[in-house]
Order: sequence, then structure tokens, then C-alpha cells
Amino acid sequence: MIRICSLIGLLCLLINQTFAQSLSKQADRQFDQLAYAQAVDLYEKALTGAGSMSEAERKAAKVKLGYSYHQMHDTKNAERVYRDLIQEGDLPNEYAQSYLYYAQALASNGKYKESQQVYEKYNKVQNDDRRGPKFSTLYRDVTPLTRNADSYQIEFLKLNTKKAEFSPMLYKGGLVFVSTGEPNGIKRVFKWNTTPFLDLYYLPEEKELRATAARVGGSAPKKKVQKTNLIRPLGSDDYTAPTANDTRTVGFYGINNINAGSDYSEEAVSESDRFSQSLNTKYHEGPATFTKDGSRIIFTRNNYNDGKFRKSSDGVNKLKLYTATQSKGYWSSSEELPFNSDEYSTGHPALSPDDKLLYFVSDRPGGFGGTDLYVAKWDAGKWGEPINLGKEVNTKGNEMFPFVDEKGNLYIASDGQAGLGGLDMFYVQLTEDGMHSKGIRNLGEPLNSPQDDFGIVTDAERKAGYFSSNRKNGGADDDVYRFTRVGSIYPCRELTISVFDAESKEPLANTSVAVENVVKRNDKQVKTDAEGLMKICLDEDSEFKFVASREGYIDNKIGFSTKDFSDDQPSRLEIPLTKPKEEPKPTITTNKLRGIVTTQKDKKPIPGVKVVLVNGCDGTSQETITGADGSYEFTVQSGCDYTLEAMKDNMGTTGGRINKDGTGSPDLTMFKKGDVIKIDNIYYDLNKSAIRPDAALELDKVVELMKKYPAMKIEMRSHTDSRASATYNKTLSSNRAKAAVTYLSKKGISSKRMIAKGYGESALLNKCKDGVNCPEEDHQQNRRTEIKILTLE
Repeated sequence: MIRICSLIGLLCLLINQTFAQSLSKQADRQFDQLAYAQAVDLYEKALTGAGSMSEAERKAAKVKLGYSYHQMHDTKNAERVYRDLIQEGDLPNEYAQSYLYYAQALASNGKYKESQQVYEKYNKVQNDDRRGPKFSTLYRDVTPLTRNADSYQIEFLKLNTKKAEFSPMLYKGGLVFVSTGEPNGIKRVFKWNTTPFLDLYYLPEEKELRATAARVGGSAPKKKVQKTNLIRPLGSDDYTAPTANDTRTVGFYGINNINAGSDYSEEAVSESDRFSQSLNTKYHEGPATFTKDGSRIIFTRNNYNDGKFRKSSDGVNKLKLYTATQSKGYWSSSEELPFNSDEYSTGHPALSPDDKLLYFVSDRPGGFGGTDLYVAKWDAGKWGEPINLGKEVNTKGNEMFPFVDEKGNLYIASDGQAGLGGLDMFYVQLTEDGMHSKGIRNLGEPLNSPQDDFGIVTDAERKAGYFSSNRKNGGADDDVYRFTRVGSIYPCRELTISVFDAESKEPLANTSVAVENVVKRNDKQVKTDAEGLMKICLDEDSEFKFVASREGYIDNKIGFSTKDFSDDQPSRLEIPLTKPKEEPKPTITTNKLRGIVTTQKDKKPIPGVKVVLVNGCDGTSQETITGADGSYEFTVQSGCDYTLEAMKDNMGTTGGRINKDGTGSPDLTMFKKGDVIKIDNIYYDLNKSAIRPDAALELDKVVELMKKYPAMKIEMRSHTDSRASATYNKTLSSNRAKAAVTYLSKKGISSKRMIAKGYGESALLNKCKDGVNCPEEDHQQNRRTEIKILTLE
């Protein structure tokens, strides 16, 4: 009997082991076919009897189970599986991506501190992925993305169902959006995550709502068809393999059981209608865009046209961009765009306001990550070669769902740029040609959330619009939301102040900075941190004065204005502090003062210059002529101030001074016609051209120079850095140059002797042109005021 029981137990053990291994192999087959929903069920069952699996098999099954939940947007279960997996010890290199997916799941579940710690572990094993450092830095403090939360009201629309509605687009007074449906209880799905196929639908604005939604285009119906909400007449197939952009994006997004909160209200909206019988097919129709007049559509669809279904060389049906035109209410046959390919996906189109630029998403070779943003230009009746928007926008993650507002500003969704979790929406400033980016900014709460937020459409001032999110129920249940801005678009501007030693450039920690709000007339005192930095959030439409002071240094006072913001980018203000200079005493040997006279432009010595030295004690003067090497020599007495002048035909000088304490320099420079003289310390408030009091002190020196040489004529030249548009910079610099000339005129200098000219960003002194990242000190070199000598008699 004992022997029989032992045999039975051994048999059961072998059966269980065989059964677990069989389930694991079945799960692997489903996993390889991208059928993650089926794979999850099989892996969970196999791991229940994991004791009969080897350690390597069990770990491999957990890695694939976690990834399956990741792809299904089930972040709670993904977190559970990855937490269990990583608690067992460090993962081998082939499973390093699991750290990334675990960190993403934690962030989507609102656990930023834990996510930050896992991102730091990911950084150590994948140090070539820029996402790790960016996310771990943000998750130390996410408050910069929550400061704007009170400026928007978010509304959940009743057009939403338990299925996916997303990617809204404005069209003829209404919305076209993407959705799924279940006609007559028939549900045909592809194996990715049991999500039905996608289609385009149309919804009029509220003022036009009727009991039945209006049809846009399409063939004339032969008979009246009873309409139900969001019905999708699917074909009879369910074999289409998922592609990079089949659903909203590549990868996992979403979270379950997130409370929408009190800021969300429900508003009744009528039923919607399928967008067009002639455009919608039995395959995916996805995000779309329209020309300005609404006569042409560019939309996303699986590689299916003219009744032909095509696959890539590896057997996957990719996405492509198609276009169609509307005439008399009907859409023409669809045509492919030229940059499609059977081998990669192309989708998510967005047109610029003038219809000349097309932004789209693709996982074509040569990108930075999963899906990248590209732009193509319409020229001579055809689309040009697509250009990647570059590494400032594209990441190793996924960038998608572009939208261009009335001013040509670009909005995108990304999971590779640092955000609150899943897909976040970002605002991208573009160069004048619209082909390159100038900066990217997270829209923050409440437009973004820990879940997926994407597909925004809005006006140029972001006063109202629509977007998509799965924040209400998580997972793949996307909904369309309406938002209204009830506060300022930029209620707070983050300013980082850097205080440092002007000579050594070393940061000055624990330095006092007095902050004065000139508009509200309130002050406060703060101190810099260990890195010489302090961060402050400034009120809109205000002017500020900052005074940095530290023992052993001269106080420095600088102004800053938040009026007329054109963006909400963080700003940086640098305040250098200078120690009281112990300038080297003049070269005096046995009461001798020696100096040299050189040219302004190239510092070459000038022979034959008449140099005059005036004694401040008794008013006496001495004269001498420079030698062949430009040098001169005087006999002086201690305890007196001296002034120096240099004279030569068709040349001028600002002169020099030797103080009785030994400070000053005996060396002189002379300028001639055509020379350009930089004027130091001419500062303006942000986006302003008015002459500030500190700038007036410097311009007064120019007044004295003009009076010294009454026949001299000058060109007042103003320059900016490359930030903002070239047109804006040209206008701003011109206004600043004119303001300087006006100031000199009021001081008695004839306007006929002066020309004002603004050069904007056209004469940069370094490499900091559009599209190049530069530190603030390099930009400062380009923001300068100069005078050019036009005539000098």
C-alpha cells in the first residue's frame, strides 16, 4: 500500500510538472503571437504550479507575464508581477528592461518616489537611455507640474462609452474622433488585447445636436438605417496582426481604479455618427487631420486600399497615411501618401495652419526610439522628404498624436519625455520654418495625469479644447474630455537665480537675495542653496528687482519682468558678484608713470600720439608723444588724481584716469571711423525696450563722448540672442536701439548724428543659433549694445 501511494504521488508530481510546463509553452506561443490577453491567463496558471518549473523557467515566465500586463495597460498587475520579480534579486542584463517597465507602472499608479528609486536602478544598467535620468529627476519633486492645476476645468462627456473614444479633431463645427463599437452583439477582435477595430465618428457641437447625428459625406444611403451609439460595422476577419500604431501607441499605457475627483463634471452630449461610409473600412481607421477649408482629409489606416491587404516582409500589416477629397458631400477614393512603406508604420497626421507642413508619427528606421515625430513640406504640388524633429522632441520612448494650433505651435504626446505617467501631453515651440523645435514643455496637471493623456486640440491661447485620456477607468478605456481655461495660461513662472563669483565662476552658497515685487510692493529675503541657486515662482504681469549681497562682495542689483509672456518656459537669471578690486597700481618707477596707446580694434600700438596728463591736485598738465612702440612716460607725484587724454588726427579715445589710491590704468585705446565699440552693462527688462536707470548711467558716458567729439556720428547697434523668432528679435532690437538714440537726443545730442539699427539675432558672436542648446552665459554674450563710428573728424 505504501509503495502504491508513493507511486501515485510521484505520478501526480510528474503530471503537475508536465502540466505546468505545457501551460508555459502554450503561453509562450500566445506571447510570440502578441496575444497578450491569452498569454496572461496561461502564465498565471503556469506560475501557480511554479514549484515544478526550474528557476530560469519561472523567472522567464514572470518577465513575460509582467510585459504582457504592460502591453495590456494593466499597470496594477504589472506592478504586482514586477515587484515580486525584482524582490528576488538583481535581474540579469537580458531582463534589464523590466526595471523600466516597473518604474513606468509605479508612476502610472501615482507612486513617484518608488518609481524614482527604480529609475535610478535602471540608470545603472542602461546608462545610455536618457529617459532614466530625466524621470528620476522629475520624480524627486513633481510640484512644477501641478502649479497650473487650478487654471483648467475638465469635463467628462457622455459621448464616451465603455470602449475607447480618443484623438478628437475639429471639423466643420463639430468633432471627428476615433472609436470602437460592438454592432448587434457581434464582437470581432484582434489578439493584441481584445480591443475591437477602430473607426472614425463625427459629433456636432451642442448647439447643433439633434436626436439623430448628422452624416458627413459618404455614399447616399439606399434605405433608412436605425442608428445606435458608436456602432462599428466590422468585417468578418480577426486575423489582422497588431502594428506599432494599431492602438493609441506602442507599449503600455493606463491605470485602473483612478478616482476622477471633484474637478470632473458630466455633461450630456448627443449620440455620434460614423464619419463616412466611403472612408471607413473593416480595418483600423485612426487619427485624422483636415485642410483649412475641410475639403481634404489625411487619415491613418491599416495597409489596406483598393481592396488589397498587404503585409511587411515579417508578416505584419502596418499602418499608413491616406488622403481623400470631398466634393458635394462625398469623399473620393483614398490615396496613399508617398512616404508610406509596407515595412514600417506611418500615422497620426497633423497639418499646419497653412496646410504646407504635415507632421506625423512613424517607427521608420533611423529614429530615436519606438515612434518618432516627422515633418514633411508641401512644395511644387508634392510632399517633400520627411525630416525627423530631432532629439529635443523624440526619445527612446514613443512620441505621437501631434496637433498644430492656429499660430503654428505643436502639441504632442510622449512617454519618453519626463511626465506624470503613461503618455503626457507637451507643448513644443517651433522655429519659424516649422521644421525644427526650439523647446518642449509639459502641460502639467490637470491636462496631464498619472495615466495616458493625448490627442489634444485647442486654440492658440489654449482657452478651450478637447483631449483624450484613460484617467477615469484606466487600462485601454480611453475617453474624450473637454477643457476650459478659467485662469491664466501662465500663472506662475519658475525662475532659477544663480549667484556666483564673477571671477572664479564658483557658486556662492548661503548668499542673501532680496526680492522686490515692484507692482505689488512687497519684499522678501531668501538665500541660495549649496550650489548657489534659489528657485522662485513669480507672479504674472509683475516686475521684480533682485539684490544679491554677501560679505566681501559688492552688491549687485538686477531687474526682471514677467509681463507679456510668450511662453511658460522656466527662466534663469545669473547674478555675478564682484569683490572690491585691488587693481594693480600704475607702472610707476621713481615717480614715473608709463603706459601704452593701442588701437580699439586689434590692440596694435600707435606711434606719434599726443598724450596729455592733467594733475587733479593743481590743474597742471604735461604732454608727450608716443614712441614707435606706442609707449609714453610721465613724471608724477603721489597723493593726486590724474586724467589722461590721447589725441591723433581722425582718431578718438574715451580717455583714462589714475586715482590717488593707485587704481586705474595708464593704458589707452583709440578708435577710428568704422570701429565698433561695445557698451557694457546696458540691460533691458524682459521683452521691453525702455531705458532703465542702470542703463542710463552707461548711456550718459556716450553723451560725454559725443560732446567731446562734436563732429562724430555713430550708429547705435542693438543685438539679441537667438531665442524667440528672428522677426520678433529684429523688432525688439530695433526698438531698443531707437530708445537709446532717443535718450541721447534728450541729453542734447543732435539726432542727425545718430542712426538706430537693430540686428536681432543676425550677428551672433558664438554658436548659439536656433536649435543649439547653450548655457545662459553664452546667450548673454550675444545680448549686447554697441556703437559704430560712422565719421570722426
